[in-house]
Amino acid sequence: MSEPKTSRALVIAVVVLMLAMATGGWILGSANPRSAFPSDASPEAGFARDMQTHHHQAVQLSMIIREHSTNPSVRSMAYDIALTQQQQSGQMYAWLETWGVPQTGESMTWMSDLLTDDGTHAGHGTVAPDQAHTMASMGMASAADIDKLTAARGTGADRRFLTLMIAHHKGGVEMAQAYLQRGNDPMVTAFADKIVMTQQAEISALTQLLAQLS
Repeated sequence: MSEPKTSRALVIAVVVLMLAMATGGWILGSANPRSAFPSDASPEAGFARDMQTHHHQAVQLSMIIREHSTNPSVRSMAYDIALTQQQQSGQMYAWLETWGVPQTGESMTWMSDLLTDDGTHAGHGTVAPDQAHTMASMGMASAADIDKLTAARGTGADRRFLTLMIAHHKGGVEMAQAYLQRGNDPMVTAFADKIVMTQQAEISALTQLLAQLS
């Protein structure tokens, strides 16, 4: 009689141990910080990569006009843009490092599901087929635009910079709004909301400056 009891007790002990191991594994798995991080193909990763590229050009344009403009208001605005967007670029770089995903990837693919059947962005106007979901369609200046800004001086340079930066900021706002329609990470959502708010305010300020130069 003692042998069956011993066997039964052993079986129970093994079952309890297995349940404990399973529970422990579940806890460890759920506590793993990387388990909740955005993936390489996520809208968070795509947004962080593309917005970094976008921000880097804004810094480039701002530093060019800082060298060539004599208008205190334009120079001040350019400095603020460069400082803010350089800091934000560093923030997004750190996200990608923390998430364990590459810093580079195929551009704009995270926005592909935001196209409607008639070739428009959800909530936006028509997008030409060859311009849909490219950095150029997000207000990025071309190499020729940058060359012209670099060669310009005085009021002409100020006008060119303000015109380029207004288009650039509009593209940045559209990218942030696209993420808000697609992503769900609270940290990135708060960041995108901030970009929409600050860049829309800067668009108004840039437009006013441009009007003063006309």
